[in-house]
Amino acid sequence: MTTTQTDTAWSELRARFQELADLGGTLSLMGWDQSTYLPAGAAAGRSRQVALLSRLRHERATDPTYGHLLDRLEGSADLSPIQARMVAVARKKFEEATRFPTEFVAAWSGHGGESYSAWTAARPANDFRRMVPYLEKSLDFSLQAASYFPEFADPMDYFINESDEGMTAAQVSDVFAALRVALVPMVDAVTGAEAPRTDFLARTYPGSEQLKFGEAVIRDYGYDFTRGRQDLTHHPFMTRLGGHDIRITTRVKENDPSEALYSTLHEAGHAMYEQGVAEELLGTPLGGGASAGVHESQSRLWENLVGRSRAFWAAYFGKFRDTFPEQLADVTEGEMHRAVNMVARSLIRTDADELTYNLHVITRYELERELLAGRLAVRDLADAWHAAYEQNLGMRAPSDVNGALQDVHWYFGSIGGAFQGYTLGNVLSAQFYTAAEAANPGLSGDIERADFSRLHGWLRENVYAHGGRYTPNELVQRATGQAMTVEPYLKYLREKYAELYGVKFS
Repeated sequence: MTTTQTDTAWSELRARFQELADLGGTLSLMGWDQSTYLPAGAAAGRSRQVALLSRLRHERATDPTYGHLLDRLEGSADLSPIQARMVAVARKKFEEATRFPTEFVAAWSGHGGESYSAWTAARPANDFRRMVPYLEKSLDFSLQAASYFPEFADPMDYFINESDEGMTAAQVSDVFAALRVALVPMVDAVTGAEAPRTDFLARTYPGSEQLKFGEAVIRDYGYDFTRGRQDLTHHPFMTRLGGHDIRITTRVKENDPSEALYSTLHEAGHAMYEQGVAEELLGTPLGGGASAGVHESQSRLWENLVGRSRAFWAAYFGKFRDTFPEQLADVTEGEMHRAVNMVARSLIRTDADELTYNLHVITRYELERELLAGRLAVRDLADAWHAAYEQNLGMRAPSDVNGALQDVHWYFGSIGGAFQGYTLGNVLSAQFYTAAEAANPGLSGDIERADFSRLHGWLRENVYAHGGRYTPNELVQRATGQAMTVEPYLKYLREKYAELYGVKFS
């Protein structure tokens, strides 16, 4: 093509990118409303609207003329590196949308709804056997989906690439193996030490005051309320409704103020990432975070490495006590810091503390790999779950309710790639923070003064602004100077919990 033809084709493609982004944002708006303010009686109508808009978006995303535009521009020497990356990512998404036969997508979607409905009855009844045929069918659908992408020899590679482009099951498994070797003895040591005082967290903390406090903190962090807002929901999330509309949600427990605070800090981490994406990338395939794992690294960084640090409570405990003077009259700053870093073995992933959480994820990831590889039969999953929990966390659930029936992820109709991003995010959070600290010595002192400008600025420049321009592995290498490694994360955990619990790790 001539330069003029390239320019014309690019303008057409850029308009298609924006159209798809706007349709996606409108769907997100419907979802946000459904999770926050939608009247209960309006649910059926909303489902119909979502189905219609989803169909229209899928039609536009798989339109042959869109594919022809990509064909015309793919490999063009006239494109800039960013434009070439946009075309490559768009091609990947187009291939994903068009390789699946329509009847397969319809059947898989229908099965997912049936499986979820069955799970809602089977879990409270502790009836894992009822779910076996559904899970067997989910596994069949998952393997068939991966088979449409023969370039991935391992089905798990396909699912991991879907959420963290360029990463492989071998890479993730190596990271997880190193983590487990280190974490199991650390958990043994910490849970054998004296537990911190936590009684004061169960006192009554008015929800409205909790929300005000959390919002004040994330304003300090750098969350821009002129381009976002926070609302209540049952399960907190962050969502992009448009180029400059990034919203978060939280939930409140009046007898546990840490619930709302850390949900707010977590979702604000996701949101600041989205708010920091460069303007030129908005409305394109690169207009969001690099991957699930990198996104999770930002929520975990602001929630845990900053929000659960000693420096954070040096900055905010006085303000917190001023907000709740009666509830915290007999509590010290040190007691608050220890309480929000309480470590205890548990059976529930979503309630797990920072030290044990990854063992829950590793367990699920390894079970998924065994299922996809054909080394574990679905009928044996419940027993395998209990055995893995005894090995990794030293606990056994009394029933399958908090065992293989616990997480809804497998009961939406798909098995594979559902969990690893959570732990990859934890690992990368420390790697990014360590690099930021090397470039900005004294970050702890900044945090003690509630000054997050240097940390936020480094992340915005080195992570946020790039959006999806780089694969996760490329982004980590550029930002930190090395490939993904568990060492900064393990160093962070060892130093933190050795000090908090007065233990030594070998």
